[in-house]
Parts: sequence; C-alpha cells; structure tokens
Amino acid sequence: MYVGDRFHRHPDRPAIVMATSGETVTYAELERRSNRLAHLLRAEGLKRLDHFAIYMENTARYLECNAAGERAGLYYTCVNSWLQPEELAYVVDNCEAQVLVTSLAKLPLARAALASCRRVRRCLVVDGGDAARDLGDPRCVDYADAVASFPDTPIADEGLGAAMLYSSGTTGRPKGILRPLPENPPSQPLPLFGFLNGLWKCREGMRYLSPAPL
Repeated sequence: MYVGDRFHRHPDRPAIVMATSGETVTYAELERRSNRLAHLLRAEGLKRLDHFAIYMENTARYLECNAAGERAGLYYTCVNSWLQPEELAYVVDNCEAQVLVTSLAKLPLARAALASCRRVRRCLVVDGGDAARDLGDPRCVDYADAVASFPDTPIADEGLGAAMLYSSGTTGRPKGILRPLPENPPSQPLPLFGFLNGLWKCREGMRYLSPAPL
C-alpha cells in the first residue's frame, strides 16, 4: 500500500523492523524519508518513467528507496547484491538508470561498475560518511548528506512508480521486465498487486518476514 495512506492511518506503527539490528522505522518516518528522496530524485532531473537503480544489502534505507520511486512515477531496478562489477554495470546501463543507490559495504564494487555506466550522474552511498566525501568522485555522495536539505513533504507531481526487475535471461544476459505504468496516483497500484495481495492473503496488521535479499 502507498506509504502516505499508512502514514495518515498509523503514523506510529512500525513499517520496517530490521531483524539483525532491531532498527525500527515507523510509517511517519518512512513517509518523511521517502519524500526527501523523491525530492532529491526530481532535483537530479528524473521525471516520470525515468529509472534509478539500487545495489546494496538489506537495510531500512532500501525500502525507502522503493517507496520514493513508487511515489515519484519512476522505475527502480533492484540489482542482486552479489553481482560483480561487470554484471552490475550491465544491468545499471541496460535499465538506463540515472542515479545509483549503494552502500558503504558495496561501494568498491559499485565504483568499479560506474566506469561503464555512462548515464549515471549521481551515486548515493548509504552510511558513506567521510568515505564517500573523500573519494574525489563528484558523482559519489553520502546518502544522508544528499537528502538532508530536501523537504519531508510529498513532491507536487506524485505519480505511480514501479520496480523494473530482471529475469535470469536465456541468452547469457539478464532481461529487464518493463511493465507499462498508467498515469495513476501512487495510491492506485497496478492491478497485479491487488491479485498478489489476495493470493498471499495480505491483511491489515499482518507482518511479513523477508528472509531473502531485497
């Protein structure tokens, strides 16, 4: 469900709980965080139907990246965190990502891939801190630094976004699955998700454990 709906109904309810650290993010916090990133993506020039990519291990920031894409009318590609630089570069370039979000742990691999990613003009590094600031690469910036100055309210032109995921492919290269996006508000998801929610018996108040890489 669109984060804004849950924010208005259950602002203090946990939206994300990280099993390993116990970090908890409420719907109110997720709303604010995803709004800031949506503003940053607009400031980077991404408009409806443009693409960005995410390459990192499971973190709470991962889900706010998803939420920002889903409310900004963008396609976001979640790249397998075990891919090596050449494989990462292929997916990031093939999906036409203009922004890459990675983590400090994955930064060495991401930087090696960036040399082949001509469209990427900004690399946001989660928990990058001084390591991201001292790289000498103007494309790489600390995630928290980058979003800090943006408002935590919704962007003016919210629209439905979605994931663009990659299959394993049958010719040696992964294939992107690009679903058409109607000009819906983010509160009106694709019909596919209504079907899946019914299939998986999603209901109010349930908790979902993700044992796999996001």
